[in-house]
Amino acid sequence: MTVWFTSDTHFGHANVIRLSNRPFEGISEMREHLIAAWNAVVRSDDDVYHLGDFAYRATANETAKIFARLHGRKHLIVGNHDNEATRILAWESVSEIKQIAVDGHRLFLCHYPVLEWAGYWRGAVHLFGHVHGRRPGVGRSCDVGVDCWSYRPVALPEILARIGDAENA
Repeated sequence: MTVWFTSDTHFGHANVIRLSNRPFEGISEMREHLIAAWNAVVRSDDDVYHLGDFAYRATANETAKIFARLHGRKHLIVGNHDNEATRILAWESVSEIKQIAVDGHRLFLCHYPVLEWAGYWRGAVHLFGHVHGRRPGVGRSCDVGVDCWSYRPVALPEILARIGDAENA
């Protein structure tokens, strides 16, 4: 089993293509690419932490259909665009902020980047979204949004390598 992280898929949001300079002709192409990229790495027994903004401007029915197509046990860290239709999906968990451990690493998960988090001085890693790759992390933090990771979820070893902690990956 692998634990994956992602954020800011923005299913249904046409303007995110322009705003984040995504290489898609429209929301249908973006949706199908994001689902294919997700399912190419995530297996049914994997856990995926989605750090917010799962869908925006998609109908409740569209959002539910997309959710059902995605592999893995899905957890939501609520973002500013996650409405009730998103929050009531069959997530394994729904949180505003969550602290977990993966492979001996303490992780602090939040949709928003923060300057200092629980465990900051004790080696905890902060994963966030929201900024679409437009702001660098501080210390041991990393943007896990799709705009930063070839439009797919990312696993902890890749994150640790990016933040310069390859020896612990």
